[in-house]
Amino acid sequence: MTLALTIEERAARARAELRIGAAAALTSGARAALIGAAEALAPERLEDMRRLGASLDLAITARRAETLKARAYDGDIARIILGPEDGAALIRSAADPASDLDAPLKGPFRTRREGPADLHRAAIRLTKQAHLLPAALVAELPGGAEQARALAAEHGLSVLDAAELAAAEAEALVVDPVARARVPLAASEAGRVHVFRPRDGSEEHYAVEIGDPPRDAPVLARLHSACFTGDVIGSLKCDCGPQLRAALARMAQEGAGVLLYLNQEGRGIGLANKMRAYSLQDQGFDTVEANHRIGFEDDERDFRIGATILRRLGFSAVRLLTNNPRKVGMMEQSGLTVAERVPLIVGENPLNAAYLRTKAAKSGHLM
Repeated sequence: MTLALTIEERAARARAELRIGAAAALTSGARAALIGAAEALAPERLEDMRRLGASLDLAITARRAETLKARAYDGDIARIILGPEDGAALIRSAADPASDLDAPLKGPFRTRREGPADLHRAAIRLTKQAHLLPAALVAELPGGAEQARALAAEHGLSVLDAAELAAAEAEALVVDPVARARVPLAASEAGRVHVFRPRDGSEEHYAVEIGDPPRDAPVLARLHSACFTGDVIGSLKCDCGPQLRAALARMAQEGAGVLLYLNQEGRGIGLANKMRAYSLQDQGFDTVEANHRIGFEDDERDFRIGATILRRLGFSAVRLLTNNPRKVGMMEQSGLTVAERVPLIVGENPLNAAYLRTKAAKSGHLM
């Protein structure tokens, strides 16, 4: 029946459930596990997982494992073995870098090396997509998938197949136009805003069109990731606000252009995790080191969504306003022609100079 939820819809529901501290079930063939977000799962639910007789692991990324000096036998992730005495406080401390300098001698942690790690890997992907700390409790069920389905039916839990999640993630790149309207802007009175909604239920993205750019020529375009601190409240820690305003001014000067405002705050980790990274920067870590200590990669954004939106607007070639070669590469990999990279070097000040140097040295930005 069409009333049944698709894998994309069930994944969206599971992400929401993880954010409110609920558990979900993951299956892989005959195997299954209950999972919960390390930062949100209530202690009572943790004890419920233990009572099921399941082996309990804390799945973290290899980046976070490096900070904790825990062995990542699975390459990209580590499975920390939790004992019966390991409660919510230890789990939160292992997942959250906020107390790392206060308690630098965490552990030692025993990590699992035997058995498959696909359920753990899928659980971490879901926490990342939910903009939570990339750490998940994984309780492998002795009764496998049959037990998971019974628990789901009894307690109303979401059940996801780990292998199907990759297909669900692809739906984030499929967007549909929702609404558009004329919006006179300070930069240009000839402005229109288009709203696009991903089919996976994630955040909407916006296209700001200046003038009436022809569809048969490369359009001056900017892929701008949402930055609440820089764009809205005028933070001096980054150059995002000045880049946003300079890009719109350049498009107004040329009479046409498209600025994509992509909801990928904090290089794709979300505002809460971005604030965690800022706190670590106050302790002396640079922006890349801070992301790694939390458990993220340097940059978690997927710019292919920008290419998708530009194609939906009718464009096939761009003059891309960016200092980031990674954006150029993703546009070209997505079938969009980048006719020119237009530099956008603005916004340096004494408070973000070190940040900009890190972007150049470690992230390859052309400053």
